[in-house]
Amino acid sequence: MAEKKPDQLSLAEAAAELKRLADEIAEHDERYHAQDAPIVSDAEYDHLRLRNAAIEERFPELVLASSPSKRVGAAAQEKFGKVRHRVPMLSLANAFAEEDVTDFLSRVRRFLNLPETTEIEVTAEPKIDGLSISLRYERGKLAQAATRGDGAEGENVTANALTIADIPAKLAGAAPNVLEIRGEIYMSHKDFATLNEKQLQAGDKTFANPRNAAAGSLRQLDSSITASRPLRFFAYAWGEAPELPGETQFDAVMAFRKLGLPVNSLMKICRSPAELLAQYRDIEERRADLGYDIDGVVYKVNRLDWQERLGFVSRSPRWAIAHKFAAEQATTVLEGIDVQVGRTGALTPVARLRPVTVGGVVVSNATLHNEDEIARKDLRIGDTVIVQRAGDVIPQITSVVLDKRQASFKPYVFPDHCPACGSAATREDDVVRRCSGGLICPAQRVERLKHFASRNAFDIEGMGDKIIEEFYHDGLIQSPQDIFTLAERDDRSLKKLKDREGWGEASVKKLFDAIDQRRGVALDRFIFALGIRHVGETTARVLARAYASAAVLRDQMIAAVPESEAFNELNALDGIGAVVAHSITEFFAEPHNVEVVNELLRHVTPAALAAVQSSSVVAGKTVVFTGALEMMTREEAKSMAERLGAKVAGSVSKKTDLLVAGPGAGSKLKEAEKHGVEVIDEAEWFRRVGG
Repeated sequence: MAEKKPDQLSLAEAAAELKRLADEIAEHDERYHAQDAPIVSDAEYDHLRLRNAAIEERFPELVLASSPSKRVGAAAQEKFGKVRHRVPMLSLANAFAEEDVTDFLSRVRRFLNLPETTEIEVTAEPKIDGLSISLRYERGKLAQAATRGDGAEGENVTANALTIADIPAKLAGAAPNVLEIRGEIYMSHKDFATLNEKQLQAGDKTFANPRNAAAGSLRQLDSSITASRPLRFFAYAWGEAPELPGETQFDAVMAFRKLGLPVNSLMKICRSPAELLAQYRDIEERRADLGYDIDGVVYKVNRLDWQERLGFVSRSPRWAIAHKFAAEQATTVLEGIDVQVGRTGALTPVARLRPVTVGGVVVSNATLHNEDEIARKDLRIGDTVIVQRAGDVIPQITSVVLDKRQASFKPYVFPDHCPACGSAATREDDVVRRCSGGLICPAQRVERLKHFASRNAFDIEGMGDKIIEEFYHDGLIQSPQDIFTLAERDDRSLKKLKDREGWGEASVKKLFDAIDQRRGVALDRFIFALGIRHVGETTARVLARAYASAAVLRDQMIAAVPESEAFNELNALDGIGAVVAHSITEFFAEPHNVEVVNELLRHVTPAALAAVQSSSVVAGKTVVFTGALEMMTREEAKSMAERLGAKVAGSVSKKTDLLVAGPGAGSKLKEAEKHGVEVIDEAEWFRRVGG
């Protein structure tokens, strides 16, 4: 079956596919950003994000709080100290065609309400294919270096960054008191080849590409290893910078160069779509001769005051976009299709390919999304297929070479029974096939436990996928709460954990200590770890801020039957919506799930999230905007309120603290009057928040 266009999807189909895309993209983010081991190409990953964006645009009421459009990177690894970014390190939206570039400028013009005659200066520079890093200088000296991580929290790699020649330990000239420089760690083609040759001679593992080599070299506990690797750096942006020089993007970056930081010489100011596209083509033509990997060109609105007004939308700034290059292609043979079972029971097909080199990297697998993807492309085992990649390890299958198909190659029949437990596997909303075995399915139980202990959830050091599988199959851990009684049960057991092969007293103590350290896990991580459908990290954070404690959340969700006050309050939270709200309440309507939560709360005490900008007069308040706002767009209003620590709701209830009403306010104004909610206009809003 061909992939339906967004406008051909039913509401239920769209909701199901958005959930599938959120789960799949989250997995790819974790593998790329945290593990440096991607399993799909850039092109395939971009296809998933474009598909997600297209469906969200068609069905805005279904946008998940856990949507990939609201998420960046992956959680920081435990082996490094963690650094909370004072200014989030976000990602960039992508452009793939010339019209996308024109649309980007049009969106900027509309958002700022600029006349067509107003010129918009935009910088254009190469998009370096490396590892993002933030360098914090205090009084001119490098005080801290951190990876991007999940955008909010990264890994402390200060000792390693100090070994990189391109990164000055002390800035030149008169440096500001605080300046966070952001840029990219990368490795040149020549240095990459030399490094791999040394790895081969030493009998060590070689790297797949320069990006993985750079990431792996920076993430070393022994900084002497990093020092031995030929890493380089380009500066192109900033985080916290109270005394930022210049009023434009270009001037600020040029000031970085005067401070002794390397910047890219191909950065240029353009003043029209034609100039931007000309710069894109010029950089693309130079690509092979640059000596380092790039995968596109980045465009940024030059004026910093306009950047401030444009702000951000979820995971990316409105004032910047990455224009990606086309993917590289090769042909190979589809040797088989394996079907994997995820924690929600979703059956995901994976293509096994005859190993082939694409752009200098050997690839042998590709995720096929679902059975419709196989049918749409009519993939048959034995087919010669065209695959493509754009910087990663695993390709996307784009099409079949029909001239090479033999008559004996039969259409692939997707299994209608779970390969893990044999239970019936049925189509859900005509999009995803899922195992009906539930908790009797070992694949789902194991995957749920893996999710619970994963980096973005409880993040239990030493309890990786292999350990969970081992403990599950040996009966040591069957449910999440069993993790926290493991030490107690081991103490009573005649067969001690320390006596198992590969274990000892030190390793057992380390594991038990790691488990104890997570008994006070943050509330949003606790919620995310429960594995509720449609509840990703962002949704979990929304719930954590709204309900403040796990016990309150549990009680309110049990009470949130349809049409109840508790359900309406949940549904009104910005970014939740009916689909997510029903999923959450269905989870808590299941006695087994409530039992798991109750058992967990006997052993863990989730910590409430810290307030955002607590000094703001609207911090912690629930705010609703309505009517035709005249001094700011609705997007600007929402962005400003969230920066100030307020919760933005989509509807008015008695829980609402403030309604900001513009001309033409209707039903929400009446609801505010009904519930006694304070109503103010835009001018009063700006007076209160100091805008």
